[in-house]
Amino acid sequence: MAFQLSPGVNVSEIDLTTVIPSVSTSAGAIVGDFVWGPANKRILVDSEITLVNRFGRPNNNTFVSFFAAANFLAYGNNLRVVRAVSDPLTTLTLYANNATVVGAGVQIKNEDVYELNYTANTHTQYGEFYARYPGALGDNLEIAVCSNTASFSTWAYASSFSSAPSTSTYAASVGGSHDELHVAVIDATGVITGTAGTVLETYPHVSKASDAKNDDGSPNYYETVIFNKSKYIYLAAHLDTGWGVSAVGTNFGTTTPLYDEVLSGGLDGTATAADYSMGWDLFASSEDVDVSLLVAGDAGKTAFGTTVQEYVANIATSRKDCVAFISPDLTSAVGNADPATAVVVYRNTLTINSSYAFMDSGWKYQFDKYNNVYRYVPLNGDTAGLCVYTDNVRDAWWSPAGFNRGIVKNVVKLSWNPNKTDRDTLYPSGVNPVVAFPGQGVVLYGDKTMQAKPSAFDRINVRRLFIVLEKAIAVAAKYSLFEFNDQFTQAQFVALVEPFLRDVKGRRGIYDYRVVCDSTNNTPEVVDSNRFVGDIYIKPARSINFIQLNFVAVRTGVDFTEIVGKF
Repeated sequence: MAFQLSPGVNVSEIDLTTVIPSVSTSAGAIVGDFVWGPANKRILVDSEITLVNRFGRPNNNTFVSFFAAANFLAYGNNLRVVRAVSDPLTTLTLYANNATVVGAGVQIKNEDVYELNYTANTHTQYGEFYARYPGALGDNLEIAVCSNTASFSTWAYASSFSSAPSTSTYAASVGGSHDELHVAVIDATGVITGTAGTVLETYPHVSKASDAKNDDGSPNYYETVIFNKSKYIYLAAHLDTGWGVSAVGTNFGTTTPLYDEVLSGGLDGTATAADYSMGWDLFASSEDVDVSLLVAGDAGKTAFGTTVQEYVANIATSRKDCVAFISPDLTSAVGNADPATAVVVYRNTLTINSSYAFMDSGWKYQFDKYNNVYRYVPLNGDTAGLCVYTDNVRDAWWSPAGFNRGIVKNVVKLSWNPNKTDRDTLYPSGVNPVVAFPGQGVVLYGDKTMQAKPSAFDRINVRRLFIVLEKAIAVAAKYSLFEFNDQFTQAQFVALVEPFLRDVKGRRGIYDYRVVCDSTNNTPEVVDSNRFVGDIYIKPARSINFIQLNFVAVRTGVDFTEIVGKF
């Protein structure tokens, strides 16, 4: 404490109540191909409904990514989604474009790109509006604007608004007039809603004035309102040269005619392996985003080879706080005459040797309610989801496999059903069978990681146990930074860690432990180099993979104590 220069009482508070915090183990991440939504930006999705609202319904090109994400969300409610789109820097073919009023479209991947480069009147050559996101879906958008009272009675969309646009309260208070307008966004073709002419969004009584405010102080400037609220459009250029200025003393006039345009030039493009890799880069740093389960989705598509699958696994291995979930490619798992061999061959083409990666055996056949068809989808969304389910009913260090916690949802049938011979082929190669048992459901029937070396870490429950321990203790340990490396700090660290490990042991995560942090490992050399060492020894709990039941017939009158343990 500071020295006092004169008599008095100094009160200070010293906080020694630090504990090991809880850490997230159920947060998922996926990069995929979607028809709509922001690209190259992490978006938190908590349900399939939110997935549809943010990234659109699946189509024939995007259903694998969509259902891999949706299948994960069937078990959990925390998935960060990144939409990958073809970028002009990574493809020589047509790349994804936002539809526009004029021209052949322009690529604006997300809101950050718009704010940086494309706000109103920055690029007037594209007309008055952009589609919000890249994709052909933008070609179905119609934008209608009524900007004066006289035109309102003949406007086709007047019934969607309560009254004609006029002068806002704010403009009137500062000597302005005729600043209001109505904006409607319409599904011109019916592709979005199923009914042509459906009004998707309305923005009533918004203002042409850049400084306009509502009564509650929120902005009412039409460019800002559209940017903050619209799922479908941005403003590209003002409809009149006098718009977008201060309301103070401004008469915005009444001569602007009705406005009605349909956007065009939107393109889906074809995302490449480089585009997917750029998306996965957004999850590369554990300091930027906290995720635990990386869902590879359609990273194994034929066009990518093994590039993206390996990229996802490398991110998990580099972060050391999450696990990548991988499925075999379509041609190996669906319609193959010898899927067991093909899947093992595919696994061996992957240069992955890591306890931070987990591979399943195939794809599942499920119903696509959005298009009234059945689809084959890789199982990686489900296997990652089973870890979420395990976290919810037990803990991260319990195995997600088996009949208690490994039941896969929403399965019409598997692309192939591994029998005992197949499983004996898959499992030694680190491929976890997903098996349909008559009357018992579809079950994840293995818990091996993709680590080739036999050790405790070749099981996913042990890997996830250590992720939890390392992550939680590391978070708590950072509060020892810049403290003195003396007996007090060392003892404080031990007192911090041991109750946490005791709790994990009580919850069956470990068999035993020991924490060492004293002069034996914090030697004078360690102290003089400004380092601090805590050694934590763990005996991890092991999951049962093999059960041997011996039934021994004996003669009448035999004493069981004489023969127990002899066979």
